[in-house]
Amino acid sequence: MFFVEPRIKVNGMYYRDVLPTKRMLPAIRCMSGEFFCFQQDSAPAHRARDTTELLRQETPDFIGPDLWPANSPDLNPGEYRILRLMQERVYQIAVRDIDDLKQRLVTVWSQLKQSVIDKAIERWRPWLTTCIRTKGEHFEQRAKLKRYCFLDVTVRTLQSLVLLINKL
Repeated sequence: MFFVEPRIKVNGMYYRDVLPTKRMLPAIRCMSGEFFCFQQDSAPAHRARDTTELLRQETPDFIGPDLWPANSPDLNPGEYRILRLMQERVYQIAVRDIDDLKQRLVTVWSQLKQSVIDKAIERWRPWLTTCIRTKGEHFEQRAKLKRYCFLDVTVRTLQSLVLLINKL
């Protein structure tokens, strides 16, 4: 889990130069070697030209913004189930400050059971099918599946992170 310091604007340059280069990719490679897929939504910092060029060069399998339906950002299993659950658990009690929030996020993440992740992954194919049926249009409110949203994590990366957490 990576945290950005307060008052830092996450623009394309910061995102490219700090998050993937110095934090995300080294951590992902440490967990999974060169076996991973890097996927992100179409947030402006994510789709910046220099960022997508870097990720195309530095990752074995990159799903760029050109392959991501612009109006359907919640195709990631982590977004529509796991991270909503985390959000619910983190905010059960009012958060005192940023350090409290960070600690709760780390704690809740480390307590997630593998079965929660497995269930989210099982629901992924029907979610993708719905996206295809709607031709990539915004569909969350029309879908019969529950919508859960919070953060970007790829399936393989998510599985690697869970394996690492289980080792701790």
